[in-house]
Amino acid sequence: MAISPIELAVLKVIMKDLFVFKNENLLRMALTHRSYVHENPSAGEDNERLEFLGDAILNFLSGSYLYRQHADLGEDELTRRRAALVDEKQLANFAIALDLDSQILLGKGAMRDGGNKSENLLSCAFEAMIGAFYLDCNCDVEAVRPAVEALFDSVPPELVNTRADLDAKNRLQEWVQSYIGHILPKYVTEKVGGTDHTPEFASKVYVGDRLYGQSLRNFASKKEAERAAALDALEQIERML
Repeated sequence: MAISPIELAVLKVIMKDLFVFKNENLLRMALTHRSYVHENPSAGEDNERLEFLGDAILNFLSGSYLYRQHADLGEDELTRRRAALVDEKQLANFAIALDLDSQILLGKGAMRDGGNKSENLLSCAFEAMIGAFYLDCNCDVEAVRPAVEALFDSVPPELVNTRADLDAKNRLQEWVQSYIGHILPKYVTEKVGGTDHTPEFASKVYVGDRLYGQSLRNFASKKEAERAAALDALEQIERML
């Protein structure tokens, strides 16, 4: 679901002055996609390492935030809500509210293919920005926390609840742990088509050595392909019961 104009306006007010960088070079790196570096080798490092760092920080902060907010919820429900709070759509919404879509540096091909409108690319840029902000704050996660939690506060609880209920990967993991044991589903996700700028992915999910489900078509992001594989696995399980 795309962010509404009203939600966007509210988020922009909330985000104003939240992310102020002392080192603008870190912000530039966070907004530099690999396609831009490929066409401009002197541009320096792309944002993929920062994306990895930002993803870890967001998972930690969202888990801490939900743990404090919901003393009545157990591990399974907290896990579902965390996945919903930092899912691709929500992070892309944050990126749009910060105008990252207009600032990200893309190669000509990626820009022509509409890369600055891709939820996958925007969510990755937002994660990279969080990683960069953490470094800009001298690796002090407590300096990052207020800005990130202000964003979490802006997400309507009912939206998080709805998304949590729909998270197929978490539902599959719960079923496996309840009926098979303490083992995690394993996703094998590969690029199967598209271009370097707009890749397409397919995924299969295994429990142990057994194939439980697979995405039945290609997707623009690994996360969506894995979610489709999990949903297929849940449907297969339901048929067996």
